[in-house]
Amino acid sequence: MSDDAYGATVAKRRLARRLTDLRHSSGHTANHVCDLLGWGRGKVGRFEANMWKRPEMSDIRDLLRIYDVSDPEREELEQLALLARSRAWWRDYPDVFENEFPGFENDAAVIRVFMPLLIPGLLQTRDYMEAHLRFGARPPTWRHRAMVARLRRQEVLERAGGTLPLVQAVITEASLMYRWGSRADRRDQIQHLIELSSRPNIDLRIQRFEDGPPQGMFSPVNIFDLPDGEPGIVFTETDTAIQEVSQQELVDSYGHTFDRAREAALEPLDTTAYLKFLTQRLEETR
Repeated sequence: MSDDAYGATVAKRRLARRLTDLRHSSGHTANHVCDLLGWGRGKVGRFEANMWKRPEMSDIRDLLRIYDVSDPEREELEQLALLARSRAWWRDYPDVFENEFPGFENDAAVIRVFMPLLIPGLLQTRDYMEAHLRFGARPPTWRHRAMVARLRRQEVLERAGGTLPLVQAVITEASLMYRWGSRADRRDQIQHLIELSSRPNIDLRIQRFEDGPPQGMFSPVNIFDLPDGEPGIVFTETDTAIQEVSQQELVDSYGHTFDRAREAALEPLDTTAYLKFLTQRLEETR
């Protein structure tokens, strides 16, 4: 399926960085630019920190005029701003998403995800999802919205136009053995993983109990490698929040740690075989 907001989050981030560079090159301070344009102090700083939802084209044109940007670059940046203004579906779920997590996931060229106790949201069946969300303290209305949003996120795996991300997922046997839902729910979840693992853009690996404690990582993490040389970004998860990590040194560190977790897991073909074994075991112990 198509996605009209594909690229919007990365475009907004890149635009913020380009505007920062242009201001520095012009010799202006952020406060001076605000004074020149009659804006409140802090507005330029918010733009440059990417603390905006949808950039206003009039604001962008005013900044480009102040920075005396040449016509070719002006046109390029205006196109970037137009893309950044695309209406993103996740804006309708501010109670579910407190940051730009779904946008970066949507735009990523490579999604690297490790989950020690749960199946990653992108790979969950609806029944597994419902069973997990029932254990939270949130009210039913929120749980329903969270489930709808999670299912919407999964559409990134079906997107048309040659923009499918490469998904590298490391799961643990624990995420399949915990009783999230009924035995049939767990069996269907494993079958779903087997189907997903056959796709060329999904690299699924499992860390088994018999191979010892989890290696490399111990907490949930999503690493998004972005297209066109854009610096990557990491989101870590706790029971109460998804936190953003953008400092490049830390992003690289998480990447190296993920690689160790991936190397400690079964290869994709062996993972598929082991998932089939787990399905058979569930059938035999009914």
